[in-house]
Amino acid sequence: MTTTLGRIAALAADRRVHRAFHWLHLHELQLRQWQLEMIAIPAPPFAESARAGWFLARFAELGLANIHLDEIGNALAIRSPSKPATLNPGPSVLLSAHLDTVFPSGTVCTPEEDGTRILAPGACDNAAGLTALLAIAAALQFAELAPACPILFAANVGEEGAGDLRGMRHIFSGAHNIAAAIALEGSGNATVVDRALGSRRFRITLTGPGGHSWADAALPNPIFALSEALAAISRQPLPSTPRTTLHCGTISGGTSVNSIPESATADLDLRSASSDQLDVTEAQLLHTIRTTIDAANARNLLTLEIARIGNRPAATLAANSPLLASLRAVDRHLHIATESRIGSTDANWPLSLGIPALAIGAGGTAGGIHTLHEWYDPTGRELALRRILLHLLEACTVAAESSSAFPRSS
Repeated sequence: MTTTLGRIAALAADRRVHRAFHWLHLHELQLRQWQLEMIAIPAPPFAESARAGWFLARFAELGLANIHLDEIGNALAIRSPSKPATLNPGPSVLLSAHLDTVFPSGTVCTPEEDGTRILAPGACDNAAGLTALLAIAAALQFAELAPACPILFAANVGEEGAGDLRGMRHIFSGAHNIAAAIALEGSGNATVVDRALGSRRFRITLTGPGGHSWADAALPNPIFALSEALAAISRQPLPSTPRTTLHCGTISGGTSVNSIPESATADLDLRSASSDQLDVTEAQLLHTIRTTIDAANARNLLTLEIARIGNRPAATLAANSPLLASLRAVDRHLHIATESRIGSTDANWPLSLGIPALAIGAGGTAGGIHTLHEWYDPTGRELALRRILLHLLEACTVAAESSSAFPRSS
């Protein structure tokens, strides 16, 4: 019986795959041009439509089929399988990269070049993954390489921050029959995120009557009360196993230095590798907040509102998953030392549904992620692109062989 490693070696020896590798080797300038163009199109959270439209045009140029925007704004297209389509073409493999950046509307995104480096907000996260998405589509087209099952290409919305995986949630809402998912995320040749870091996000808002800082000094101050609550939860012990973290990302309120504010707001980010621990810690911190506010609200003039603004599930790809075995075999073939990591990516959502999924790097190196000083250097990314291509084609073969080839996690 042929081993997974043997299958990868045979796949890599296929002349069509060599043609695809050849395209990747010769077209770094094209990839760089695509990357510069897409970076210059702002894609703040909930405003990714211009960049999505640019991707639809590229998908058309690269010979993909069924090119469209779905109802939520994901740019989607299909690479057809090697066998003729039937009324029931079977499951597909999703290859995705997220369109959005963390940067708000109005951020200057025009890229600059410094030697081999590209400098711009979002230059790596996730322009690197998006460029790899186009590179794989282009290499398949050039090599006339039809996969064993349909590949659903997705430049999706809503991965960052308040987007709360809305693009992935929609893709997996029932319209597509997806056997496995591969998300292209950031830089690196060897990384794989096979453990989904869960998170809960909350907006804490305190409102009161407000007033003049002197004349109404006896009235409660929402900023003071909220600050007391934040200080209290900052002292709350968090477990190291499973690792769990809590931080306050933003705080706002008030109109002037000599006014008692009418409101104060803080956004909290709670993360853990364990869904159960998220439940426990969430209950503890919300109890602490309510107790602290109650103590500061003796005259009942303050109103507390707690809204959940994000919920990313924690999950793990099974160690014996064929999808992970395939990637490890590809890495052995390419002499890559696989770097398994935990992270919060688009793979979180399918993993939480029991669908095999992982996220892998798109090559190159980067720094300053999520800052205005972000940079990306594509030097050497060809190795990562070969890795993605081989992994994708093997995943399609496994998906096509049996409906149970990628068993769902319990």
